[in-house]
Amino acid sequence: MDKTVNLIKLSVGSESVETLIAWQASKRAQGPDGLPRHITRMWPKREAEILNGGSIYWVVKGALQCRQRIIRLDEVIGEDGIRRCAIVLDPEVVRTQSSLKRPFQGWRYLPVSDAPPDLPKGRASEDPLPVEMNRALAEIGVL
Repeated sequence: MDKTVNLIKLSVGSESVETLIAWQASKRAQGPDGLPRHITRMWPKREAEILNGGSIYWVVKGALQCRQRIIRLDEVIGEDGIRRCAIVLDPEVVRTQSSLKRPFQGWRYLPVSDAPPDLPKGRASEDPLPVEMNRALAEIGVL
């Protein structure tokens, strides 16, 4: 039986989940098929586990806040001739329970057992907690 693994990545430059969504709606962030994608230099070694239902979990402003299902991994050759990996994403952004994350480079594997739960559909449209309150709650172990 194949296992599933997720990826976790900093959304550099995003001020909020809404700015991440807006960026992905731009032509620059989409592949030829119109789906959002994130291009990375390294090809994940655990490709089969990622493509077995894995998602990319986005860290926005120091907090893991949402995820997107990974549809496939495409090879992209840059203008510099270097092979890269395009992580092709489902356009639906699912809000998750927030948790603080320290900065890191690139992406990391995130075991399913360590992934935060999705927020209920009704809560996805609620105003998020202020960042300071979210951090304070996480620090005392409430989130």
